[in-house]
Amino acid sequence: MQHRKLGRSGIAIAPIVFGGNVFGWTADEATSFALLDAFVAGGFNCIDTADVYSRWAPGHSGGESETIIGKWLKRRGKRDDVIIATKVGNDMGDGKKGLKATYIAKAVEDSLKRLQIDYIDLYQEHFDDGEAPVAETMAAFATLVKSGKVRAIGASNITPERLLESQEAAGSGPRYETLQPHYNLVERAGYEANYEKLAVEQELAVIPYWSLASGFLTGKYRGEADLSKSPRGGAVKKYLTPEGLGVVAALDEIAGGIGATPAQVALAWLIARPSITAPIASATSVAQWHDIAKAAELTLSAEALAKLDAVSG
Repeated sequence: MQHRKLGRSGIAIAPIVFGGNVFGWTADEATSFALLDAFVAGGFNCIDTADVYSRWAPGHSGGESETIIGKWLKRRGKRDDVIIATKVGNDMGDGKKGLKATYIAKAVEDSLKRLQIDYIDLYQEHFDDGEAPVAETMAAFATLVKSGKVRAIGASNITPERLLESQEAAGSGPRYETLQPHYNLVERAGYEANYEKLAVEQELAVIPYWSLASGFLTGKYRGEADLSKSPRGGAVKKYLTPEGLGVVAALDEIAGGIGATPAQVALAWLIARPSITAPIASATSVAQWHDIAKAAELTLSAEALAKLDAVSG
């Protein structure tokens, strides 16, 4: 399996990243361990999580995903086999949020403790903090890199202007090497219009989240009656339009012609995009993960790519 570079960091990852938002939420600890075992056994290596996962679930306070990954790493002894990517900045409650230097210094220690590791491979700002000067944020990240607690840094929900400002503020120090945008076959406009050119110019590795549009692009949801199939169903309702269902129909047609699944085709489309490094995808069962993983070996024809471009553009 061909690995792809994370910007100029010297780190390389397989073409699909596992989305750890499910760990401790829709996948319990035993299932999460099985998923991680299958993920690594398949030759994949990058696991994406965040300190805030899964604070939104009833009874959760955040840190559940990192904690499960940490237990798995400790039990399996797989630290050298994986690239751990986590995030800082989202609201953890009790005023714990943002990208000011003092908070970043505390938050990274909390993440390292939950993950039970000595360093984080990729530390990403989760949401931009308009109250924190970019120079302060980038200096705080630089301190972490210099100390060996972080290997590389990245950005997620940030405006193009603030992203460029951050890169300039970094000077000769560590700069953002990755960008994690919202991007998939039914969410194209924002990334392609505002970030794609910048990402190429900055040599950023792009690892999009919600690559399967909260499961919509798997073909699981074809009407409002299907929304109750998953805790994420509510996020899918907005895609139940003639345009969205047209994308699913195209995925069905292409998948049927090559013996694949709609999810595999949707991810393969992303993997084939010139500016994309590796989409993030999650699964809640090993069988579901094995289905998703096949996308990494799926090469779509020029005709299939053009059809998807046309129906989703």
